[in-house]
Amino acid sequence: MTTAYKISDAARLLGVSDDTVRRWVDQGLLPVTDASPAEIPGDALAERAVELARAADDPTSVLSSARNRFTGLVTRVQRDGVMAQVDIQSGPHRIVSLMSSEAVADLGLEVGSLAVAVVKATTVIVETPRS
Repeated sequence: MTTAYKISDAARLLGVSDDTVRRWVDQGLLPVTDASPAEIPGDALAERAVELARAADDPTSVLSSARNRFTGLVTRVQRDGVMAQVDIQSGPHRIVSLMSSEAVADLGLEVGSLAVAVVKATTVIVETPRS
């Protein structure tokens, strides 16, 4: 049995409005099941999520081994002496980075700046909801 999602759940997972998902269905960009109310098949939703992720261009011209790159906007910069906290909103994802205040200045980071958060981790934990 294939997992399927209600339109409201699909919208939340993609970080868009319910109306946007309905428009994509009407435009043939997302298929629906025969269920009532309509549901989006999980595999089609996953494919659309990958397409949307590709749409955000990485403004850097760097080759990197890190595959987890989140392009977004700086939404907060909090400096506290030597260290700073920088928040980046990348679609539905909020990424928080702790770095030196000097690095913030060198990168010219301020609220509204375009930035790319690069994550390189040796451990990734995957969870699924309980049935």
